[in-house]
Amino acid sequence: MLVLIFYLGDTMYTMKCDRVREIAPMVKLKQVPHTPDYFAGLFNYRGVVVPVVDLRQLIQGCPCRMRLSTRIILVDYLREDQTPAVIGLMAERVTDAARKSQDAFVSPGLTMQDAPYLGGFIMEENEMIQYIDLDLLPKAFRFLPMLEGRHDVPVKD
Repeated sequence: MLVLIFYLGDTMYTMKCDRVREIAPMVKLKQVPHTPDYFAGLFNYRGVVVPVVDLRQLIQGCPCRMRLSTRIILVDYLREDQTPAVIGLMAERVTDAARKSQDAFVSPGLTMQDAPYLGGFIMEENEMIQYIDLDLLPKAFRFLPMLEGRHDVPVKD
């Protein structure tokens, strides 16, 4: 399987590429008041408003550093009503994709109830690269109406 490798701080992470639509450069994000710290903002992606989650803020509690290699990973999702949606995941040093076999993933033997999207590890020489499960990740930020399939959210001018 093809996986994307990136950093959050000094820690390496990976995710499957099967739902990654595009890796976009950082753009100016529209801030939204009263959202969690890990919600970085919104941006216009080809006429679609896309919410962006700062993965480092979500996982490590501090924001992504703005580097030339900081990117927005655009990921396809289905809403609860089965209509397609896109969400942006901000990460640092998004620079590599690699082929890994399914048996390269090793379970840590831990269950993290507050972060069930953090899966096993890939062992790469002396590095342990933690896997982020894109199927479980949206449950961490269900406050986004687009992921809940709600169409009744009022829009204020």
